[in-house]
Amino acid sequence: MTRTAIITGGLSGMGLAIAKVLHGQGITICIGARRGGDQAAVDALHDSIGAPVLVAALDVRSTDSVDAFVAQVTQAHGQVDIVINTAGVYEESPVIGHSDDLWDATIDTNLTGTFKMIRAVLPGMKARGWGRIVNLASVAAHQGMANNAAYCASKAGLLGLGRCVSLEGAAHGVTCVSISPTWVETEMLKQFIDQEIAETGAPRADIRAKYEASNPQGALVQPEEIAGLVAFLVSDAGRAITMEDIQVNAGSLW
Repeated sequence: MTRTAIITGGLSGMGLAIAKVLHGQGITICIGARRGGDQAAVDALHDSIGAPVLVAALDVRSTDSVDAFVAQVTQAHGQVDIVINTAGVYEESPVIGHSDDLWDATIDTNLTGTFKMIRAVLPGMKARGWGRIVNLASVAAHQGMANNAAYCASKAGLLGLGRCVSLEGAAHGVTCVSISPTWVETEMLKQFIDQEIAETGAPRADIRAKYEASNPQGALVQPEEIAGLVAFLVSDAGRAITMEDIQVNAGSLW
């Protein structure tokens, strides 16, 4: 039986790596992202995966957008078996002077958006007696970081949400787990490095080495490593792994 998977924010980074691995295993991939209507981005995605997949615009903050996207996937492929919630935003700010707009944007995307996706797909999963939900959290769900209140709060909230979803799905073959990585070498991290280069004038190699040294293994986690873990968790072999958060931290606290 061919499974159908939704990946939110799957045009780049960990979402794209997950899409490539799951597609390679014969899973039907459907990607929803804010840039899902950007034809150039869609073409680049298809080139990267090596095959056309369903891609559409999705704003996880909007109930209407979420419901429309899930309906589109269901109409195209009959059902949704797997949801990987990787859509997220990151911006730092101290608590003092923290804007409402930044707080709301972070919580609405990272936490509420994940909730809305789960709410839309859970009834069908329960009815069919099988489902896999994976939420991308962060070591920020476990560790505090100055000037990072909104992001840490949003990721910590995913752990509580996942526990509730796990209990509601347990008797119906539906699992819900989260993954909490440390720094992963994604486009977002590359943007941070570029910004630091612009601000400090330091060589790229030095700044990258600083991120590498942030964990005891001395190497950045790669998106493909997260994708391999996801592939196991959404398989039949992952049946008994639910209500769990797996830290991929390379031995670090952040």
